[in-house]
Amino acid sequence: MSGLSPQEQAKKRAGYKAAEYITNGMTVGLGTGSTVAFTMARLKERMVEEGLSIVGIPTSIQTTMRAGALGIPLIGLEQAEKIDITVDGADQIDPELRLIKGRGAAHVRERIVADASTRLIIVADPSKICSHLTGPIPIEIIPFSFSHVIRRLNEMGGAVTVREGVNKDGPVISDNGNIILDYTPVSIPDPMALETAINMIPGVVSCGIFAEFTEKTTVIIGEENGPRIIGLP
Repeated sequence: MSGLSPQEQAKKRAGYKAAEYITNGMTVGLGTGSTVAFTMARLKERMVEEGLSIVGIPTSIQTTMRAGALGIPLIGLEQAEKIDITVDGADQIDPELRLIKGRGAAHVRERIVADASTRLIIVADPSKICSHLTGPIPIEIIPFSFSHVIRRLNEMGGAVTVREGVNKDGPVISDNGNIILDYTPVSIPDPMALETAINMIPGVVSCGIFAEFTEKTTVIIGEENGPRIIGLP
């Protein structure tokens, strides 16, 4: 792993380990982000070395472009009878395998693909493990609802910011054409309850708390002595 920072080395360990769960003929959900990129790179190696045959369902334009560069065949969600495994990252992971996702603004599509999957594998470096979820929580909203959603979140307490673009004036716009907010609540004693409360605000497409997939989740942490598996083996 010459040339990689310690954090990147951890991501590579986790990403490569996740690729071991993929077998011939699978339909694989491909999450967004730097750790999943290592999984995709390893899948490409296995395609060349072993003749591995898979199809992927991407969760973002970024992932679509990356898969195209690697030669990983893709299909649309509407073409999949089932998704065997989705490999994705997370920004925070608590002891019960509840997640906060969405730093890459792809959490709406990631939730859809995760929900359609038989199994969810989360790959991360050790910095993503936490004793409890704290936020910020990404929230995708339709532009028309902007003022209303911010007002409702302010009533719930905490702080709300509009995510600003980098090298771009104005807010981040998702692949779905929507605005991304980042919401830091006072606390998150019940992630599922807060997820539901946020998602019930009219105008919210989806927030970045993922608390409903714990029973089908495996977390792979790329530790220095090798990948650590949490949840389903």
